Amino acid sequence: MAIRPRPVNNPVIFIILREMRTPILVLICVYAVAILGMALIPGRDGEPMSIFHAFYFVMYTATTTGFGEIPEQFSDAQRLWAIVCLFVTVITWLYSIGAIIRLLQNRFFQLAREEWRFIAAVRRISEDYYILCGFGDTGSLLARGLSDAGIPAVVLDKDENRIRALRLRDYNVPMPGLCCDASVPRFLIDAGVQAPNCKGVIALTHDEEVNLKIAAVSRLLNPNIRIIAVSASQFHEETLATLGHDTHFVDPFKVFARGLGAAIVNPPLYVLNEWLSHARGVTLDMRLRLPPPGRWIICGYGRMGREVHQVLHSFGVETAVIDPHPPEEDIDIYIRGRATAKTLKAAGIRKAVGVVAANDDDGHNLSIIINARGLNPGVFMIVRQNRHENEVAFNAANADIIMQPSLVTARKILFMITAPLLRPFFSFLLRRHRLDVRFMERLLTRLKETIGDEWPQLGSVVLSEKQAPALYRAWEEGARIRLVDLLRDPRGREARLAIVPFVLRGPDERLAFLPEDDVEVRVGDELLLCGTEAALTWLEATLNNEHLLFYVVTGRDLPHGWLLRWLYRQRYGAAALCWSPAAETGA
Repeated sequence: MAIRPRPVNNPVIFIILREMRTPILVLICVYAVAILGMALIPGRDGEPMSIFHAFYFVMYTATTTGFGEIPEQFSDAQRLWAIVCLFVTVITWLYSIGAIIRLLQNRFFQLAREEWRFIAAVRRISEDYYILCGFGDTGSLLARGLSDAGIPAVVLDKDENRIRALRLRDYNVPMPGLCCDASVPRFLIDAGVQAPNCKGVIALTHDEEVNLKIAAVSRLLNPNIRIIAVSASQFHEETLATLGHDTHFVDPFKVFARGLGAAIVNPPLYVLNEWLSHARGVTLDMRLRLPPPGRWIICGYGRMGREVHQVLHSFGVETAVIDPHPPEEDIDIYIRGRATAKTLKAAGIRKAVGVVAANDDDGHNLSIIINARGLNPGVFMIVRQNRHENEVAFNAANADIIMQPSLVTARKILFMITAPLLRPFFSFLLRRHRLDVRFMERLLTRLKETIGDEWPQLGSVVLSEKQAPALYRAWEEGARIRLVDLLRDPRGREARLAIVPFVLRGPDERLAFLPEDDVEVRVGDELLLCGTEAALTWLEATLNNEHLLFYVVTGRDLPHGWLLRWLYRQRYGAAALCWSPAAETGA
């Protein structure tokens, strides 16, 4: 079914015409009467003023400019009428100016003006963009990540202070925002949900019911759009799953719990995930210090506590739970109450090897760290940080692992957008090498030798005419190009770019993980690459510049222009311009 765009109606003009109708009519009537009077009253010579001179006189008299009596001296009757006109027009202008001030202070006019400016800003976005519904901690972090990736976004949030904060940010791409209820269809349409360059709607509000409504409304308004919603409820996840093939939900607590499970069985896999996420203080040389087998104490049995308990229980780890609410399931050691020194002692803190502070209150979690470390200084600490603004306090607490739901969610969604092949890559690692610590150690060593100490950047490129025009033209000329050719440094092909290929997906959707260098690339292949920012930039240049591509493939410089190529061919033969690196040119 064709999507019909919303008709263009400017509410600002409508409100101005409605509110200023009476003042404008009064001004017109007063000016008309004043001009008519000056044109009818006779002057000193018995002749009245012309319409033009009367209009000119009233124009400057009404504004109290006072240029004098022109074109000639007035009669007494004209002066008396001028006095009346002066007072009446000034009063009329004061009334009109007051109406303008009231209009500018009108809350509905301000909202209409902001909405119209927002619509205009959205229509000026020519690149593909996403709609962010919610600009809390998660939305703010995701907006910064999208900006760094060069992807514009449109922000909708009910909190006016957050929208004001958005306008103060220095983003690299357009990032317009509107204070509104993102679940209302009209505002989603204003944000461009039906626009062809709107690629997705991301629901990030704190209310899962609102997220579900945003997802459902977006699917109805645009059946082909991508939808990503934050959800930590089984009911909402099941409902979201019925909205279509391109609907995704992110549960930060499940994501973290799976990462914790991976860290238990394969610590290098956890290090790789954190390193790719640019986690603070994580390097490829770092090795996660896991506690020995023993009891874990989970403080808070909410959404995070349940997920962590399920993962630990699946590995046969002994757990004790401290929570003020009555237990909803059968747990071996369950202590009702808040996590204080008394309840920690009752849970066996002195013999415990790990503590998970999983409450939804940062103050409680920080106090748990202090109490637990006071009773058992060597205990392994995992703490939940709910508010991004408390980052300094949590860093000072020196916990072993800090779980920030907003950061976990933002990273997950950002990778889904910028590196969609990363998820199958980690699925491959978990499926094939979950217990193979040596394999992961070798992978980390390879990344360390290739990329070094620089921050890694993930790049996803489709080898098509649009994203790789030089490569596409080479294929049309019959070239056969290997992956290793693309990864050569165009400044000197003997060297290699600081890039490690993670995934190669063919047009038939077949996936090759950690592909070999000699694999031949073909039209429509998609690559997931990990490398430095400079290396990925050079690769992009190679894919777009036929001269750089010819050099890295053949080792020869391609002459510029058809005349130089003809002379080059005359001297060295047709094989000199062949894409085969083994061609003998005699050059």
